[in-house]
Amino acid sequence: MAFAYAGHNVVLEIQATIPSTPENPSKQPMWKGAIVAYIIVAFCYFPVALIGFWIFGNNVEDNILKSLQGPERLIIGTLKRFIIVANISVIIHLMGSYQVYAMPVFDMIESVMIKKWHFSPTRVLRYTIRWTFVAATMGIAIALPHFGALLSFFGGFVFAPTTYFIPCIIWLILKKPKRFGLSWCINWICIILGVLVMIIAPIGGLVKLINTLKKPDSSCKIT
Repeated sequence: MAFAYAGHNVVLEIQATIPSTPENPSKQPMWKGAIVAYIIVAFCYFPVALIGFWIFGNNVEDNILKSLQGPERLIIGTLKRFIIVANISVIIHLMGSYQVYAMPVFDMIESVMIKKWHFSPTRVLRYTIRWTFVAATMGIAIALPHFGALLSFFGGFVFAPTTYFIPCIIWLILKKPKRFGLSWCINWICIILGVLVMIIAPIGGLVKLINTLKKPDSSCKIT
């Protein structure tokens, strides 16, 4: 749930596409859009996470669809169709979101190759960079076993600081709000929660990884 909100790397890219004037700055519609987006994300993620943990407890998989799967004879027709539709929805979601999240990386690579390495800004270069990057990330994702546990382990060190408490610390330093005021308290609550996520998430990911590797059917068994 915590890592679902790490969209800060594309926020400025999106805001840059919005027309902005001194009378109507882009931060106003961007702020409204961000609020609506996070509310929708919360309604999508929190019910799935909470209900999944309520039903399956500690046995819930990092991919909730795996928890719903079982022997073919035990899966009723409606549930089977639901799992198929859910998997198709995930594929459609990734086809769109991956491009949005990877766009800053594409721009950075293209800028370096054009300005420093003097490549010509052609479509061939753009297609080559994109296809190579997608193939490389796909290969890494397929090659690394237990990707969910690894994501929790490393993500806690990366996403929690950059998403939760570092922006709040910077805001407190720059704005210097009144001590114990509403803004001051809200930011400190976010800082404390962010630090807890940074500590707990890697521990949970490491425990999950160790327990998975100890299973007899694990592809990377440890003793």
